[in-house]
Parts: sequence; structure tokens; C-alpha cells
Amino acid sequence: MHALQSLPIPLQTILLLVASNIFMTMAWYGHLKNLATAPWYVAALVSWGIALFEYLLQVPANRIGHTQFSVGQLKIMQEVITLTLFVPFAVFYLNEPLKWDYLWAGLCLVGAVYFIFRSA
Repeated sequence: MHALQSLPIPLQTILLLVASNIFMTMAWYGHLKNLATAPWYVAALVSWGIALFEYLLQVPANRIGHTQFSVGQLKIMQEVITLTLFVPFAVFYLNEPLKWDYLWAGLCLVGAVYFIFRSA
């Protein structure tokens, strides 16, 4: 974390949110491939363990980011990062088909970014 402190706060926030979202995506959806035949409670416990690392990155990201961003701006940034990471994960890791709906969802998020940051 010390190396991050020399970076501008927006970049620190984004990098930490990206890292936390990698763990979040794996915790929420990785079990669908890796633990598909395991009992749900095993998948839940493994996911919970992975999610701990998400929180260890997400909480500092929001604390650092909140010094320059509103809560709404932080949330929209997180959603954009989530979709940006989720689509390749779904397509390449879970072998889901790439659909136009991802593009439309992304365009909706572009609108959300515009509206949440326009008064900043």
C-alpha cells in the first residue's frame, strides 16, 4: 500500500477498486465453475474467504476515494469497474457468450458516469 500513496488519490482509488473487484468477481461467480458439484455451503464458505480480500482492498479504496469523491461517485466508479472486469471473466473464464446486452449495459453506465460526475 505504501507505493500507492505516492499516486494521485483518484488513481489510488481506481487501482484499489480494480483489485478488490477481481476478488469480488471470483468470490461471487468463480464457484459456478470451480465448485459446481460441491454443496452450496462449501461454495459459500470459500467465497466468503475470497471476499475477505475484496474487503481488505475495497474499504481502503472507499476511505481514500471519499476524500475527493462523493459516495455516489464512488459507487458508480465501482459499478463501471465491475462491469469492465465481469464481461471478460464471464466470457473467457465461465465460457458465457458475448452478448450485445453487455454493450448496452456499458452505455447505460456511461450515462450514469456523466450524471454523477457532471456537477463535480
